[in-house]
Amino acid sequence: MDSVAVEKHEEHKEKIKEVYAEVGKVVVGQQYMVNRLMIGLFTNGHILLEGVPGLAKTLTVSTLAQVLHLDFQRIQFTPDLLPADLIGTMIYNQKEGKFEVKQGPIFANIILADEINRSPAKVQSALLEAMQEKQVTIGETTFKLDRPFLVLATQNPVDQEGTYPLPEAQVDRFMMKVYVDYPTKEQEIEIMRRISNMQFNYKVTTMLTKEEIFSIREQVNRVKISESLERYIIELVYATRKPLEYKLNEQAQYIQFGASPRASINLNLAAKAMAYMEGRDYVLPEDIKEVALDVMSHRILLNYEAEADNVRPADIIKVILNKVPINK
Repeated sequence: MDSVAVEKHEEHKEKIKEVYAEVGKVVVGQQYMVNRLMIGLFTNGHILLEGVPGLAKTLTVSTLAQVLHLDFQRIQFTPDLLPADLIGTMIYNQKEGKFEVKQGPIFANIILADEINRSPAKVQSALLEAMQEKQVTIGETTFKLDRPFLVLATQNPVDQEGTYPLPEAQVDRFMMKVYVDYPTKEQEIEIMRRISNMQFNYKVTTMLTKEEIFSIREQVNRVKISESLERYIIELVYATRKPLEYKLNEQAQYIQFGASPRASINLNLAAKAMAYMEGRDYVLPEDIKEVALDVMSHRILLNYEAEADNVRPADIIKVILNKVPINK
């Protein structure tokens, strides 16, 4: 990197640290989730968050939106939600004597699709079309969505009654699926003290502007990845499709379908973002391994034998990471 790029990189690295600190003033822990949300933001990728209720998923996302000074909309998905409730509709203006467009909550920078699996397929499809095309059509008019546009969807893994699980093809459109875990004992003590104080109402400060986010995206795009690491990514993805060729005999009996090409694309992007946030302009094998679980776990479809033996996609990915070598 030239001196100007190095200076900008250092400045961005400090700003990213400040974002973590600022979110931490409201949310205890959850640095892992914030890191993955930032990777999505810097690579234009959408994130699916999975975890039981009460783990501060909504609070983290809304706080991050404030720290980044981005428009934020939370949409609670329910079985009676309609596509028009999401993207908007045409309404008749009696005074003017004509139809006008009323835009829905999708017109924001960060969308929190809360419990996305509670809504029927039509609503899920409307959201996923907006995610893919970055535009929506109301009546005969097409509207471009504001940039950056990031969808963060949550789903509850426990209560499946009355839900409409996302089809595999739709889940594949999310860059990463992040499992949100319980806080540690020390973190939960801090959460309890903070929230049980009814006067707690911490205001956060904006740390990154839209212009800086776009600047970081440009810098991430310039992060170098060697040909050997590009091939390593392809080998990892192929190992999920042809496990027997990689001597993964035990794992092969559980895999019904391997990861799609979106896995290799997003592994590349996420590894570049991880390297950039670590202060490097080149990718290391550790960057790829660090994001592999989040990028690939929702892209591997297991069979009933895996369910019977309590084998999860994460277990298979860990074995693949251990067994697939990096060829120089």
